[in-house]
Amino acid sequence: MSRTVGTVSRGLRAPIIREGDDLIDIVTQSVLNAARSPEDGFTVRDRDIVAMTEAIVARAQGNYATVDQIAADVRAKLGGGTVGVVFPILSRNRFAICLRGIAKGCEKVILQLSYPSDEVGNHLISLDALDEKGVDPYRDVLTLEKYRELFGYEKHPFTGVDYVEYYENLIKEAGAQVEVIFANDPRAVLEYTKDVLTCDIHSRARSKRLLKAAGGNRVLGLDDILTASVDGSGWNEKYGLLGSNKATEDKVKLFPRDPQPLVDAIQKRLMEETGRHIEVMVYGDGAFKDPAGRIWELADPVVSPAYTAGLEGTPNELKLKYLADNDFGHLSGEALRDAIAEAIKKKDTDLKGQMVSEGTTPRRLTDLIGSLCDLTSGSGDKGTPIIYIQGYFDNYTTE
Repeated sequence: MSRTVGTVSRGLRAPIIREGDDLIDIVTQSVLNAARSPEDGFTVRDRDIVAMTEAIVARAQGNYATVDQIAADVRAKLGGGTVGVVFPILSRNRFAICLRGIAKGCEKVILQLSYPSDEVGNHLISLDALDEKGVDPYRDVLTLEKYRELFGYEKHPFTGVDYVEYYENLIKEAGAQVEVIFANDPRAVLEYTKDVLTCDIHSRARSKRLLKAAGGNRVLGLDDILTASVDGSGWNEKYGLLGSNKATEDKVKLFPRDPQPLVDAIQKRLMEETGRHIEVMVYGDGAFKDPAGRIWELADPVVSPAYTAGLEGTPNELKLKYLADNDFGHLSGEALRDAIAEAIKKKDTDLKGQMVSEGTTPRRLTDLIGSLCDLTSGSGDKGTPIIYIQGYFDNYTTE
């Protein structure tokens, strides 16, 4: 085994993307320029992976919507009266501008917050505080007054924001009345209104089902808002407002629309330019959880909204340390290496359920690779919205 390096993830610098930019050309040239660089160059190989952040795809599409356009769609679909806004995440970047638009399309908002944290782990209060006060989050519905009596004014440890007060003020500033409740059963809001916009991400289908079965009238999710253009807005027919980010104080960038043709076209262009079969994907949030802040990163509806066919599926790997400690525990040195290499060469095409694959993280390739990409590019000023990965599909025997 002559190779001494396995998987490598590189962040590629790219121009600032604007509406109308040709991403097929920009991504292709960014890869070629990086590969040919005299300082940081590399050899392009079959089954390399090039990934681009969803943000540059949506920016190139011009997929934006204003507060007023959100308001118009909410008003048209939910009637413009008293609307329950259930389970929003606590985020200035992800939800605050959406909330302004939602509130602007209603006379009154019943804001139902989950507690002690939102869906992705942003905490309003701690579990210890619930225990201390004898509150059962599975059964107890708290009014704002009761919440303040019990827990006071808690600020988020990272942002310094009291999100209860912040969201309450955003709704009032948008011209709507507001009433805040705290409950973890979406049906609690039906005591106040039958028209509901459920704003959770990954549990949205269940929330809608429960609300409709319990007598909800107009029950929608964020994925039902801006599924088509409203007054010239952008749109996303599959995810609506899900996956949107703050662009300005009165505009959001939506999740990219149908990026599948883009990844297929980039793969084709790279084949023409390099003669290599390179996999291509679009990625958003990684699917990992911060152990210190207890925040699950995935605030997008999916990690990857589009990818080429070679990225379908899950890894099929042996656990090397299991082999070393069990099957080949009596071997060492060259003999151990050769035995493990032979086991890899002879492994079954599907190792599901076998002890030798236990602990090998059987998640979807796009979730794993998208998480690697998100960690590589970051979300700040690195300026590397294109990620180039080599060796991801290699194993211990790859020369």
